[in-house]
Amino acid sequence: MKKSKNLLINTAFTYALLAMVGGVFYREFTKFNAFSGVTALGVVHTHLFLLGMVFFLLAALFQMNVNLLGHKNFKKFYLIYNLGVAIMVIMLIMRGVTQVQGIALSRGFDAAISGIAGIGHILVGIGMILYFLMLKKLTAEKQ
Repeated sequence: MKKSKNLLINTAFTYALLAMVGGVFYREFTKFNAFSGVTALGVVHTHLFLLGMVFFLLAALFQMNVNLLGHKNFKKFYLIYNLGVAIMVIMLIMRGVTQVQGIALSRGFDAAISGIAGIGHILVGIGMILYFLMLKKLTAEKQ
C-alpha cells in the first residue's frame, strides 16, 4: 500500500461519497417499494459518515502531528478497520433490502446475517484498538 500523505483524506472522501450513495439508495429504494417502516438501510449513510469520513478526517488531523502512516502497524490497522466497516455496511444493506421487500428469512439466514455483521463489528473494534495503540505510542514518543 502506497502511504501517500493524502491517503487518509482520500479515504475520508471515498467514505463521504459512499455515504451519500447509501442515503440516496435508502430514499429511492424505499420510495420505489412504497415502504414507510423502519429499515436497516436508514443507518447505512450514518455508519459510513461517522465510521468512515469523520474517523479518517480526524486521523488526517492527527497525522499532521504524529506520523501515523509511518507506524509499523498502520497497514494492519487500515486493512482490518476498512474490512470491518465494509462487512458491517454490506450486512446492513442485506438486512435492509430484505426488510423493505418483506422477505421472510429462515432462522439460519437471519442468524448468518447477524453473525457476519458481528464479525464486521469485531474487526472495526480491533481496528480502533490498533489505531489508539498507535496513537498513544506515537504521542508518547513525541513528548
